[in-house]
Amino acid sequence: MKKISLFLFLLLPIISYSQDLHILKSKFIPNNDTVFVFKPDNYDQTKKYATVFLLHGWDSNYKQWNEITDLQSYANLYNFIIVCPDGFKDSWYLNSPLFKTWQYESFFFTNLIPFINANYSINDSSVFITGLSMGGHGALHLFIKRPEIFKAAGSTSGVMDLEARKINFGLKRLLGNHESNQVNWQKNSVMINIAKLQGTEKHIFIDCGLSDPFFTMNKNFVDKAIELSIPISFLFSQGNHSTTYWNKSIAQQLAYFYKLCQN
Repeated sequence: MKKISLFLFLLLPIISYSQDLHILKSKFIPNNDTVFVFKPDNYDQTKKYATVFLLHGWDSNYKQWNEITDLQSYANLYNFIIVCPDGFKDSWYLNSPLFKTWQYESFFFTNLIPFINANYSINDSSVFITGLSMGGHGALHLFIKRPEIFKAAGSTSGVMDLEARKINFGLKRLLGNHESNQVNWQKNSVMINIAKLQGTEKHIFIDCGLSDPFFTMNKNFVDKAIELSIPISFLFSQGNHSTTYWNKSIAQQLAYFYKLCQN
């Protein structure tokens, strides 16, 4: 175990030499963050690689995406580095105005990205971020906060509007009661903050099943982006809020990111 700055890490061999497991500690989060990294089997430190940050959903962890699909096969297919951090069960990947130790956004930009950049050969012009459900919102939240870092972002079955149904899933603990802390909810809802991307020409890929409970808010989010002339692709098909749909969705999103890398 080796201590580095605000965090420490362990590099553990798992499954194959193309997959790394890191454990990061930071003052911005209450517990160690476990990060799963998938490299192409032919990874060469002298080359630069497009990188995808892949965020999991509510009540899950860093292992969720690789349990849904075979991430190593996508790393090999597209020559991607795929990074799966642990957003804990309900961090929503944001900075809580109520708790100093729940500042996931700060952890992501201050600790995680510099760590990945220092330990892997990253193509800075081809960095992407996406996720499912809570992670879909988190991906767009982080993208809106620092669009200069990313080439594009995506979301599948994302919770686009935190205020739509006074959604909780841990948000009340992080942001406070909605009635008395509405400004906290609004400051962190991508439905409201999408306007900050106007004029940036940054691409967004939205995917949601027609039977998903969040379909309407995804459609509303897309309509708002179009109104603001923000480049956005919207893919919808039969499906609900399920691993079956996310397995299909991530294949389409990664193909989309790969196509952008060719431009």
